[in-house]
Amino acid sequence: MSENTPVPSSYESTLAELKHQVRAARFTAQRRVNTELVALYWHIGHTIADRQDAEGWGAKVVSRLAADLRKSFPEMKGFSPRNLTYMRTFAGAWPDAEIAQQAVAQLPWGHVTVLLDRISDQPLRDWYAANALAHGWSRNVLEHHIRTSAHTRFEAAPSNFGRVLAPGDSDLAQQITKDPYVLDFLAVDGDAKERELEQALVDRIIDTLRELGDGFAFVGKQVHFDVDGDDFFVDLLFFHVEQLRYVVIELKTGRFKPEFLGQLGFYVALVDDKLRRPQHAETVGLLLVTNKNDAVVRYALGSQQTPIGVASYDMLPPAMQAALPSENDLAAALRGN
Repeated sequence: MSENTPVPSSYESTLAELKHQVRAARFTAQRRVNTELVALYWHIGHTIADRQDAEGWGAKVVSRLAADLRKSFPEMKGFSPRNLTYMRTFAGAWPDAEIAQQAVAQLPWGHVTVLLDRISDQPLRDWYAANALAHGWSRNVLEHHIRTSAHTRFEAAPSNFGRVLAPGDSDLAQQITKDPYVLDFLAVDGDAKERELEQALVDRIIDTLRELGDGFAFVGKQVHFDVDGDDFFVDLLFFHVEQLRYVVIELKTGRFKPEFLGQLGFYVALVDDKLRRPQHAETVGLLLVTNKNDAVVRYALGSQQTPIGVASYDMLPPAMQAALPSENDLAAALRGN
């Protein structure tokens, strides 16, 4: 066919469909190769463990095994002594011989080593493996979620979603919440003003989106609305591309107060009326505060008709917070002086 030959009307759609099929087939093939490689590593680790138990193989024998495997298969990477030790640990952590059927076998090997290095509790390893697979987390995102104890925070924010949204929709909306949010990447003072925090979140938007979770796209900061001549500005506006809904985020640097919900509810209603399209799910609001009394939050949410969640945010990751002295410790030290 020459460049001047008329192109059939169905050509572009057919090409797009074939390209989609090629990409899908390539992805499936890559995943199968990865699963086979992880299964191979499990079997090597299992064999090493058997020999160590039965014959007392030590580090020198494992090092020689690594060298001989590299010599026999020079085109393959991954046969270093350190990696063989990972394989041994991997087989011990997931002893089921049907390893290919488990979520961890679908992850890249680098993800597996992160799970082995960062987590000692096996049920937690399984939780992070399953979520990394389900949400397509990169290695950096996986490390971030482990470091900030995501398993204790996902879907945890108090909300009125179950009361004001349809059952299926309320479950989806709850899935995009956390409590607390960890904003340790902002590098701002603890007494920073709300506008400073907003600007820092926008300046570090990639980190912000990573902490918010999968599916969030940034729409704007201080988004302007004109309501019959009165000006209003939404702090931060996001769109969740998987759930097809706008998410209005309001930042408050102090402790939660019930009156905060009135302002956020107004903004949610405004976005829902001005921006939401028929194909979109209901707009939801998320109020982030530095501290809150959950009982007060529940009472305040009980009178709200717009879907709102309330979560706290921390400027330090959990591990660093745990290392800091408590208020009681500080008070005791002061009394001692």
